[in-house]
Amino acid sequence: MAGLHSFIGPAYTLAAQSWLCTENRHFMALNYIWSGFFIVGFIAALLQWLFLGDTEIFKRIVDGTFDSAKIAVMDIALPLAGVMTLWLGIMNVGERAGVVDWFARIIAPFFSRIFPGVPRNHPATGHMVMNFSANLLGLDNAATPFGLKAMESLQTLNPNKDEPTDAQIMFLVLHTSGLTLIPVAIMAQRAILGAADPSDVFIPCIIGTYASTMAGIIVVAIRQRLNLFNGVVMGWLGGITAAIVGMVYYFINYLTKPEIELVSKVASNLVLFSIIIGFITMALRKKVNVYESFIEGAKGGIQTSITIIPYLVGMLVAIGVIRNSGIFGFVVNGFNWIFAGLGLNTDFVPALPTALMKPLSGSGSKAMMIDAMKTYGVDSFVGRLACVFQGSADTTFYIVALYFGSVGIKRTRYAISAGLLADFAGIVAAILVAYLFFH
Repeated sequence: MAGLHSFIGPAYTLAAQSWLCTENRHFMALNYIWSGFFIVGFIAALLQWLFLGDTEIFKRIVDGTFDSAKIAVMDIALPLAGVMTLWLGIMNVGERAGVVDWFARIIAPFFSRIFPGVPRNHPATGHMVMNFSANLLGLDNAATPFGLKAMESLQTLNPNKDEPTDAQIMFLVLHTSGLTLIPVAIMAQRAILGAADPSDVFIPCIIGTYASTMAGIIVVAIRQRLNLFNGVVMGWLGGITAAIVGMVYYFINYLTKPEIELVSKVASNLVLFSIIIGFITMALRKKVNVYESFIEGAKGGIQTSITIIPYLVGMLVAIGVIRNSGIFGFVVNGFNWIFAGLGLNTDFVPALPTALMKPLSGSGSKAMMIDAMKTYGVDSFVGRLACVFQGSADTTFYIVALYFGSVGIKRTRYAISAGLLADFAGIVAAILVAYLFFH
């Protein structure tokens, strides 16, 4: 017995030390990334001042930090307060009406396999369904409040409030993969810039974002040891795939290009407004006090927006340092040199700034997408590829700061690495599909 104790004691100690080391790595990951943005930005700026004579570089960076801090509060957090107030109120009406619970019951067999830590019929399931639905329609303003509400619901199941559960990581990675069926904002921007066919990136965007989403599911499933070959999971994923393929086939063969653009624009907003009407109608049928329910749910919008301000300011300022330090220019030139040396076609390289910026900043990547279209032409290969990049993934670092910050999660575990792998899959798919469609 003593021998057994002498064996178990050191083994237990070793296991505990290993666990603590793993936890420390998870805790330090975001710390190193955030600090690294500032340090790398400073080194890049210093080199440009010393060797390129750029005396304005430090001013651009410092001015950018103030601008980023202002954007985080004035352009994101405060406007989000209004949107959050509206949609949390609408969500509460839907919950009182039983509609959110109905959505949850329908998708529960699938979600119970990829979110095994979430009990069946838990409110988080319905909230996640609403978030994914809004994302599919390209309705970011509605998706964010639904997503924050879903993260809040998942946090009620979290025994360790400082780090995310497996379910929260799966939800976050699926969100960062940016699965969108109707890229309304991208097509609208192409129309503004005078594209001959604003909707010609519609199908490439669907393929790119689908690749990103599937990669995210696979990466997280492997890490969490989930069985994706389960019949229910395969049935749902197969059904979603068939629906996407069927929609693409219908759009290609039965709709003209202007009709595609019109359907995309009308369908997304029609579905969203129909959800609001459906919530209100069902609540009235159940004799729910609709206005009182709306006010009760809306009260949480302001507090959530205030809670996320420090996280947004910290992340967006760090991202601004990287952007204004000129790092992306060096990275793009490096990629061009590498691919040219390998004898590969480098026509896609000028569009890479959009892809590199996308995980960091949605507004930054949108600005680079617009710049690519203006510089190379809205209907050029680079201009179209930049649009596909914009539609093939989402803002991983921003979403981590926003969603985890809203519930006080400080340790990201493997959420960032899994999200970036999904983004990488979307970038690769975007390049391949752009060469197929536009080159």
